[in-house]
Amino acid sequence: MFKFKTPSKKTLETMSEIAKGNVNENMEAKAIDKIKSLTGHENVKITSSGNNSIFIALCAIEGDLIIPDQGGWHGFKQIAKFLGKNIITLKTDLGLISTEYLEELDVKENSALIYTSFAGYCAEQDTKSISKYCKNNNITTIEDASAGIGDSEKRLGNGKYADIIIASTGSPKIINVGSGGFITSNDEDIFRKTSLPQKLSKTSQIVCGGICCELDNVGEKLELTVNATKHLKNNIETTLHANKRGVNVIIPHDNAKEISWNLKKLLPIDKSGFITTCPNYNRVKQKAIAVEIKNLAYECLENENLEKIIEEINNQL
Repeated sequence: MFKFKTPSKKTLETMSEIAKGNVNENMEAKAIDKIKSLTGHENVKITSSGNNSIFIALCAIEGDLIIPDQGGWHGFKQIAKFLGKNIITLKTDLGLISTEYLEELDVKENSALIYTSFAGYCAEQDTKSISKYCKNNNITTIEDASAGIGDSEKRLGNGKYADIIIASTGSPKIINVGSGGFITSNDEDIFRKTSLPQKLSKTSQIVCGGICCELDNVGEKLELTVNATKHLKNNIETTLHANKRGVNVIIPHDNAKEISWNLKKLLPIDKSGFITTCPNYNRVKQKAIAVEIKNLAYECLENENLEKIIEEINNQL
């Protein structure tokens, strides 16, 4: 049986010690310093959740909000609508953003583009070209780097290419604490404009301590997940964005629902799941099976388990 990813033993022990009052360090300040080092942004706020980070970021945007037509996070639209933002839907290549489609848009000043590091968790966005276009056209870039923080290639979750970085640190994210999140930027005005929603975002020394612990090896954990996903893509005949880095595998198929149901029985997991079905805005808006490698405990990413996944998927296709 496969295991769903949970906070590491060391993280849980650290959080427990803080809860018992056995740690006297300012864990929030320590976590902020580590996040600054990872992102290259000077301003950091630890938040209560990823969605709360999105809320703070969108409160700072005065113009239109550009949202990908698929492969993002449904919270983008929900929060934007709640805040009364004018939403512009961006056409994508199955979640991947191209400057060609950005050029077709007519946006107001002080607008922003919000997107995830990996389109549908499946394919790495070209953050450099997105950043270049948006800077030249006065569009603020907001990257949800929940799945891309700690990138060894320095393309994802990098403050050079995103004006604002947001992240969730809930399960089963790369920084896996069970709750919490953060928002970063070099623009102090982002934080000045959003003082009220920041006050509504409560965190704790316990969560901050967990984030500190998880950040110590976040790069290795992301690389392990990306490499496992690459192995599946290389050994399953038809996958979307096969040559792109990602943390899940999406397999288009007209009989996706039945195949997903069969795979859930053939590849059981102790809780929650790692086989999902599309169409799904958070993945792609076509019939497909999504194999969420990012949801698996790291000990399940050994070659023997990956070969089992490949075998069962290929037998069903």
